[in-house]
Amino acid sequence: QVQLVESGGDLVQPGGSLRLSCEASGSIYAINSMGWYRQTAGKGREFVASIRSGGVTNYVDSVKGRFTISTDNAKNTVYLQMNSLKPEDTSVYYCNAEIRTRIRSPGVDYWGKGTLVTVSS
Repeated sequence: QVQLVESGGDLVQPGGSLRLSCEASGSIYAINSMGWYRQTAGKGREFVASIRSGGVTNYVDSVKGRFTISTDNAKNTVYLQMNSLKPEDTSVYYCNAEIRTRIRSPGVDYWGKGTLVTVSS
């Protein structure tokens, strides 16, 4: 079994910053990629950012230059540093990871339960 646990969601004023964390634990052989998605009420889940095991990152256009994704491989943890936050960034942020649990097993997607980020004055 693999678990992803997010933390760091909070209420912040426009222009402020937050750092989200997500730690993967359990039966992990290798992590192919980790990333963040977000979802607001009545909308589908939206890709935000991802980072592959080699360090290649990808961002949705709306957060480029404001958000930075990074990992601590020793801790199986991914971070999302969010700066210059806007009210439209308000959402539940979900951690995603593609994880191999055995040497020859394919990567499988796992999801956290989400952490709420509210940007409001």
